Amino acid sequence: MINELFLIIGGNLGNRMEYINQAKNMIEEQIGTIKKASDIYETDAWGVTDQPSFLNQALQVSTILSPNEVLIAIHKIEAALGRRRIQKYGSRTMDIDILFYGQQVISTNKLTIPHAQIANRNFVLVPLAGIAPNFAHPLLNKTVQELLDNCTDTLNVRKFIE
Repeated sequence: MINELFLIIGGNLGNRMEYINQAKNMIEEQIGTIKKASDIYETDAWGVTDQPSFLNQALQVSTILSPNEVLIAIHKIEAALGRRRIQKYGSRTMDIDILFYGQQVISTNKLTIPHAQIANRNFVLVPLAGIAPNFAHPLLNKTVQELLDNCTDTLNVRKFIE
């Protein structure tokens, strides 16, 4: 069965655009077909703020993989692109998060879908609203656009222009 998956990808180390392009190629090879990609946005770091700004992009992907298989593939892609998990919210070459997997709700030690912080982060909601404004959060019963309109995050999210 084919499932629709929403991801947020991004990083703040090295050639950020090159890492995003490589990540998208690897997602297509290992996870599924990218159906939509948002514009790329630049934001100051969230959490640990004393670090370079991030580039982020939201993707809608069609996949036959299970959520756990997607997570395994994501970790392989991140590692292949030089991701090292040293500090929570620290600098990284590539971070890929599962935002939604259809309308599924999953809560395990290794995987939480929908992503627990979606409603609190402009750097996720702004790009996601660009490709799926009417997608309904299965737990909050609000669309992505409604979540964005009500988000209290003050972090500035600006369209990235190379």
